[in-house]
Amino acid sequence: MSILMVTGTSTDVGKTVVTAALAAAAREAGLSVAVCKPAQTGVAPGEPGDLAEVTRLSGVTVVVELARYPEPLAPDTAARRSGLPMLRCDDVVEAVRGLADRHDLVLVEGAGGLLVRMGAEGFTLVDLALALGAPAVVVAAAGLGTLNHTELTTRALAAAGVACAGAVIGSWPDEPGLAERCNLDDLPAVTGVDLAGSIPAGSGRLDPASFAAAASTWFDGTWLKATVTAG
Repeated sequence: MSILMVTGTSTDVGKTVVTAALAAAAREAGLSVAVCKPAQTGVAPGEPGDLAEVTRLSGVTVVVELARYPEPLAPDTAARRSGLPMLRCDDVVEAVRGLADRHDLVLVEGAGGLLVRMGAEGFTLVDLALALGAPAVVVAAAGLGTLNHTELTTRALAAAGVACAGAVIGSWPDEPGLAERCNLDDLPAVTGVDLAGSIPAGSGRLDPASFAAAASTWFDGTWLKATVTAG
């Protein structure tokens, strides 16, 4: 598959680091990779956003941001408040398809959770995935509450007819507690979705060489080959 959506069960669950890790693993496998962040919020013009972090960690330099709004809100709300143009789903689809024509893999990182409204007419990452015919990876938290949030997200994908390629824990603690350990078994059981990997807490603070060297080890090898690095 050439396009993979990266969504989350909520905000601040580790989508950007997971996106960078997938990009780094694909590059390690010899694939050409591009990353699109349709809407960046909470970052002022000229400041580094999520894509700058993806580039720093993964080495991927073909990154596309289509809209930026200064307030840390849902993109459609941030657009209305700023007076800046709202994103259009068709424009995002066109940009991503253009990247897919020139690269082996395109990763599309959403904003917040799956159903956050991203722009005009309230389109979400679900609408983008359907228009692009692309599956989604769900980034989930490790601890209490994640079973409910992850099952809600995977059910929403299934109801819309979007394939879920797997779930990834965005930040796995150095000393997991009982809830975290149980969730390793319970997440796939309640969602019916493979737990494809987990990113160690603090991985985003690694230097780029260390991050790139470790990235592929954070995912199930069979899943990674079948879903990401096969090209």
